[in-house]
Amino acid sequence: MTGKHYPVRQFFEGLMGARALPYLLHLRPLEWPIMSAHFLLGTLLAAGWGLKAGPTLLGWLVFVALMNGGTLAINSAFDKDEGDIGYLKAPPKPPEHLLLFSCVLLGAATLLGFLLPLPFAFINLACVIMSVLYSVPPPRLKARAGWDLLINCLGFGLATPLAGWALTGRPFSRAILLASIGFAFLFATLYPMTQIYQVAEDSRRGDYTLVIRVGVGRSLWLALVAALVAHGCFLAGILPLGRTPLYLLPSLLGWLAVLAPWLRGWRTWTNSRHEAGMYWGLGAWAVTDLNMLALLWPPHS
Repeated sequence: MTGKHYPVRQFFEGLMGARALPYLLHLRPLEWPIMSAHFLLGTLLAAGWGLKAGPTLLGWLVFVALMNGGTLAINSAFDKDEGDIGYLKAPPKPPEHLLLFSCVLLGAATLLGFLLPLPFAFINLACVIMSVLYSVPPPRLKARAGWDLLINCLGFGLATPLAGWALTGRPFSRAILLASIGFAFLFATLYPMTQIYQVAEDSRRGDYTLVIRVGVGRSLWLALVAALVAHGCFLAGILPLGRTPLYLLPSLLGWLAVLAPWLRGWRTWTNSRHEAGMYWGLGAWAVTDLNMLALLWPPHS
């Protein structure tokens, strides 16, 4: 876990101790910059540079560190992965009290969420409920093809920018609603990418995920269709604002650059290359966030 290939882990083990470090790692903090950017996209589109530091920091703590961190920890507590997982290579064995730890984080996220505007609190609560339904038996929706996709599209794609916007207390605009629906479809593009390299692990556990059900090739075609639908939603959001549709091209071309080689060569790709493809997909997601930030930046800022 703390060998020569992971000097950062060695550093934090020296600070926290070997018993505490796995709890931090299973929060998968490497995902936090991505989650933070998608969350703050909604906040910035609502308030521009006029956002307030105190509520924004508390909202980030609740939604990103506690709720999302707790979601990933409770997932690890039940999955007990031995191979690489998203945002965590060579995961340590889940520590003894990881389930309790994750429940404390999700409970704290729920309670602290109600210190903020009610729309934010209810979106956050919905995400906590989905987290439990996703990972915890008997529902364990992540093991049910289709439901696993739906939960992720609603939680990360749709709810995250809406939660960021709701944090400001402003009513939702047509543009943010359409953009968030677009991001829900865009997560249907990203989600198969997170599963392809984990087919063997998921099969071993008996999880009947989307990629296992429909196959790698079909899941990649589904990803392409979802990306096109997502950009259709983005287009519907920006046109009434008088923004030029061509400004969406960086985002669309970014996703096509990830998907086209994958669709051509997936049969010969190794697991490590499929995993690398997922991280290229995250890069395309970042381009889309920046693209939408530029297109929908509030005029009053």
